[in-house]
Amino acid sequence: MKEEYWDSKMETMPLKELKELQLKRLKWVVKHAYENNRFYHQRFKENNVKPDDIKTLDDIKKLPFLTKQDLRDYYPFGLICVQIDDIVEIHASSGTTGKPVVGAYTRNDLEIWAEVMARSLWANGLRKNDILQNAYGYGLFTGAHGFEKGAQKIGAMVIPISSGNTKRQITLMKDLGSTALACTPSYSLYMAEVAEEMGFDPKEDFNLRIGLFGAEAWSDEMRKGIEERWGIVAHEHYGLTEIIGPGVVSECKEKKLHINADHFLPEVIDPETGEQLEPGEEGELVFTTLTKEAFPAIRFRTRDLAIYYEDPCECGRTLPIQSRIKGRSDDMMKIKGVIVFPSQIEAALLKVPGVSENYQLVKEKKGAITSLSVEVEATEERYKEGNLEELENKVEEEIYSILNLKIPVRVLPPKTIPRSTGKAKRIIER
Repeated sequence: MKEEYWDSKMETMPLKELKELQLKRLKWVVKHAYENNRFYHQRFKENNVKPDDIKTLDDIKKLPFLTKQDLRDYYPFGLICVQIDDIVEIHASSGTTGKPVVGAYTRNDLEIWAEVMARSLWANGLRKNDILQNAYGYGLFTGAHGFEKGAQKIGAMVIPISSGNTKRQITLMKDLGSTALACTPSYSLYMAEVAEEMGFDPKEDFNLRIGLFGAEAWSDEMRKGIEERWGIVAHEHYGLTEIIGPGVVSECKEKKLHINADHFLPEVIDPETGEQLEPGEEGELVFTTLTKEAFPAIRFRTRDLAIYYEDPCECGRTLPIQSRIKGRSDDMMKIKGVIVFPSQIEAALLKVPGVSENYQLVKEKKGAITSLSVEVEATEERYKEGNLEELENKVEEEIYSILNLKIPVRVLPPKTIPRSTGKAKRIIER
């Protein structure tokens, strides 16, 4: 069993037993937060709920939601539920839209993080004899650290190279024989581009076999492009600084996204009303940490839109499944009355031969009217052919077939759009 699962007991636990464990841990975390944090105590009191009121999993509806704004309002340590002396590590979000969200960890929290990441990476196929090139950015960001902890728990070799200095990345990938690459999906494509410029064939000249990607939304079409370019199997990871970092959700060999639901209790709600939805209905993901000591998040609204399933998986895992993220409610745009997500446009772009994976969506606001246009690079071969207007028309038609909306497209020369070594900046406002 060990070869198939990292922790067969938890990963194949019958759903009824899993829910019994979730309830036991939910009771603990609510009591822990109520007794050890003034903010939680006050919020629960305002909602007329006490720890003893949590008798079933359904009673989670009695608890108030936690939002990113709450985390900023109580920056940096207002939501900590342990003594400062018990905190051994700190991480934080980028804080690009305000104060950063600070995540604190006790020693036990770090053990849990390493465990859920090892479980996730094992499901992706990472083993002790692998060499992981960790090209997520190190620093306060959780990404690189989570992948490192999980890989080392498995016993794999980790190259903590961080992001950037891409030519050096390629050289070390070649010389050290990296078999796994962890980074954002957009950076993996840029690395392939640089490898080709250096005279390498990404598919033939390296030992890579798996890619471990996350931290940004990417379409199935982009996944296919990455797999074909590098000759690897690409796996998705989903996590949040507010919950633990990466390790919340990861793919099995069937490419189904399993939630580590013994540690993170998922809900899907209507983003407008906050009402809990049934499995199979699309809505906003909400997570409650069930085992974190320092910084428990209770009913945290992620703003990410997805579907939750409790269906069995061909891989044998009974952990519940979520769909790929459709988009963030924050990124949702209303153009001429039509709801548009960046992922929909990416999917359309990458269906058209001759366009590359490098694009940006340009938003322009005039008064109350928001207009959207697309800028995308042509591939080297297609750009040399000329007649780019024909290519623009094909892309516009593909977008129209998905959105029933005409969005202007401008095809640019190769290497026009700035590259990113981290999260790609897809939406710009002019």
